[in-house]
Amino acid sequence: MHYTITLISTDEKERLMEEHLPRIRYEIKSDLYGCCIKLMTDDHATRDTWENNFYSMSQNIRSHGRLLIFKNPAYAPDSVLFDPLSRTAFLFNFSYYGWVKSLALSLAGDILEDHHGIYSVHGACVDIGGKGLCIIGAPKAGKTTQTYGLLQDPQTRIVADDWFFSRNFGLDILAYSSEKNFYIGEDLGAVWKQFGGLIPEGGFDHNGRAVADIRWVIGKGRILPMTTLKTIIVLKRDPAESTVSRTLDPASGLKLFVENNYFNPHLLVHNPFKERIRKRYVAELLELSTVYLVNTTGTPQETQKMIRSLAGIPQSK
Repeated sequence: MHYTITLISTDEKERLMEEHLPRIRYEIKSDLYGCCIKLMTDDHATRDTWENNFYSMSQNIRSHGRLLIFKNPAYAPDSVLFDPLSRTAFLFNFSYYGWVKSLALSLAGDILEDHHGIYSVHGACVDIGGKGLCIIGAPKAGKTTQTYGLLQDPQTRIVADDWFFSRNFGLDILAYSSEKNFYIGEDLGAVWKQFGGLIPEGGFDHNGRAVADIRWVIGKGRILPMTTLKTIIVLKRDPAESTVSRTLDPASGLKLFVENNYFNPHLLVHNPFKERIRKRYVAELLELSTVYLVNTTGTPQETQKMIRSLAGIPQSK
């Protein structure tokens, strides 16, 4: 993670709003799992990618949170100034859309965890025969690669490839989708051939990524709004460890989550209240699911084989 988050007062937010309001060319309201998040910017590329990424929201709905995205030489590259009271975030000098969309989802998550008992999980979630499986891990551990590998199985459907919202109802963990289309990497097609050609030549941004409608490959019926989560796969990449996979008990799993900031580098606010509710939720999550730790030092195909074995689904050809 290379951007910085600074918490600001509402007075400072008002000053920044007054300074940047004349520059706003685009205002887009989007539905992030029931939260109306408003994008304000002067950059058409950000607007276009955002609209392709998220579901639209009626302009008559008042916004719950706001993201203002601008270039401003007064601030360092990739600077976030966030007012927790008004849920307003200023993103200055960002060049990577992946962080923009993650901060939008984090903003919605901040609202949902405070008021609705719904929590963010920074990871992918698929449905296999009516049972949900999520893949979590540190950046570059292989979450996206392994998620799209699972989608080669026609019985596997996807809820989210990067971020989902979750809440517990009794003994059930419900996982909800968060995005209309997914922000995929150009290298995905090199690992799993069927996803090559989703983006036309020249369509990837300078980071080698683009928002894509994967329905063209897997079919419209294989994107789900929710599933019941049963299994959690935590990925790590440690060449010094010979163990490929092992089960994590709830206590060990919770310790791992806490030590790794819940595997979510995009959380906007850290304070004792947030730590308490996040830790409580993850503890419940781990008690109600089966958790495996998988080492991804092998090839993507070898890791895929291990995950399929743990999930009890047929091996890919």
